[in-house]
Amino acid sequence: MSNATAPATKPDRADGPSHVAIIMDGNGRWAAARGLPRAEGHRRGVEALRRVVRAAHELGIRYLTIFSFSSENWSRPATEIGDLFGLLRRFIRNDLASLHRDGVRVRVIGERSGLESDICALLNEAEELTGNNTKLTLVVAFNYGSRQEIAQAAQRLAREVAEGKRDAASIDADTLGRYLDAPDIPDPDLIIRTSGEQRLSNFLMWQAAYSELVFVPVHWPDFDKAALSDAIAEYARRERRFGGLAAKTGS
Repeated sequence: MSNATAPATKPDRADGPSHVAIIMDGNGRWAAARGLPRAEGHRRGVEALRRVVRAAHELGIRYLTIFSFSSENWSRPATEIGDLFGLLRRFIRNDLASLHRDGVRVRVIGERSGLESDICALLNEAEELTGNNTKLTLVVAFNYGSRQEIAQAAQRLAREVAEGKRDAASIDADTLGRYLDAPDIPDPDLIIRTSGEQRLSNFLMWQAAYSELVFVPVHWPDFDKAALSDAIAEYARRERRFGGLAAKTGS
């Protein structure tokens, strides 16, 4: 987790969102509606992820952040957690080469301590192999929780104050932002949540301060380029002021 780069907070594109973040919700409900096991919903969710990564690049999105596994997801049944981790393993092993070939850079945010060693090795491999790619940055929030991220940033700053390396009075919002998991990634312009739920669920709460939120009724396994385009069109219709009077629009 680097803290050397100042966080970027404003989009650098005027014709659409530069950074889109997605809470991929509804795999279980999609499966239940079809009388299928939850594991099948998660499997189909991986297929949706492949579609959306391709669509993001085609639509000119520069950063795509996905909420793949929450730090609160550990409360789920062990069998479901095993299924999710198995899908992650297969996704990286099967898709990493094509992501690299397509110029996708993979970044991972979240807590890695306590994860199985092969999972950590796969996450490290994905970041190292694709680190120089520039077409699309895919940020994977894995074992991630926003409150945890903010608390850890505060702890690092507190240690610097205790060690005499920093004056507490010098700490402001920009300072804390530089100690988050990926300070070089711009804040999301647009956050999408699928499946009709209307909450952030401990996802990018610091970074979402001025994000536009779009909630769609589609379950994640059915999400595709058309649904992404519709969400971007909704974003483009909104005025963005960032706390000021001069409107900034997505179009």
